[in-house]
Amino acid sequence: MYFLAYPFANILLLLYTFLGNSTIAAIAALTLLLNLIVLPLNISQQRSARKMREMQPEIEKIRKKYSNDPERLNQETMKLYQKAGTNPLGGCLTLLIQMPIWFGLIGAIRYCIPSTPMDLFEFSQHIFAWLPGVTGIVPLQSTFLGMDLGLPPNAEQWWSYSLPILVGVTSFLQQKLLSPSSSKDEAEQTPSKPSENAQPSQSEMMEQQMQMMSVTMPLMMVMFTLSYPTGLSIYFIISSVIRVIQYYFINRAHEKEENEKNNN
Repeated sequence: MYFLAYPFANILLLLYTFLGNSTIAAIAALTLLLNLIVLPLNISQQRSARKMREMQPEIEKIRKKYSNDPERLNQETMKLYQKAGTNPLGGCLTLLIQMPIWFGLIGAIRYCIPSTPMDLFEFSQHIFAWLPGVTGIVPLQSTFLGMDLGLPPNAEQWWSYSLPILVGVTSFLQQKLLSPSSSKDEAEQTPSKPSENAQPSQSEMMEQQMQMMSVTMPLMMVMFTLSYPTGLSIYFIISSVIRVIQYYFINRAHEKEENEKNNN
């Protein structure tokens, strides 16, 4: 955590001085900067998610064709994924890559808005004094709408619990967009008689895991933000909104390409 926390904290200090000594503005600006850094990764994930949605009819055909041959079903499904150049578990890799950023940001907020003298002393040894205007400004002004951005949500500031709720809502919307449509929906539209001994294939289990993740991930994010500084909730909310907007523009670009192909 520390190898990212100290640089993040110094960037936060620099943004704070440039943005009128506003901590919420500095956190928002750092969020935009971090999302810009991981933009290629997010775009790749979102394009993969779109491909997964488009592949659902083909996957359903394979499942019907090889419903009594699970091994062949898995082979053909994997071939389809390879041909499309997509990985159904790519979102998990994206999550693992971004987790160090989360913990680095937690450390940065704690250093810039220290709750103990020890935190202040520890960070004072790692402030980049060569950055303009960053010396002598810690701790930063931490109040936003009556909430202390350096503290977790608490009963004294009961309205601070609204931020983890917003984290859950925006995270759920983001996960819903990235999750492929369930094959159960396809099956309801074109019902077929299942085999008596049929067992879930590997692709079906992966799909179930992704569908489960779209529910459990937002809940995990809510529990996560309840335990850490409120400023972290700001990061998650803005990041989710950014990714929803990215997904919208990716869809628009794809639809434009499809229309141009059809017109030609």
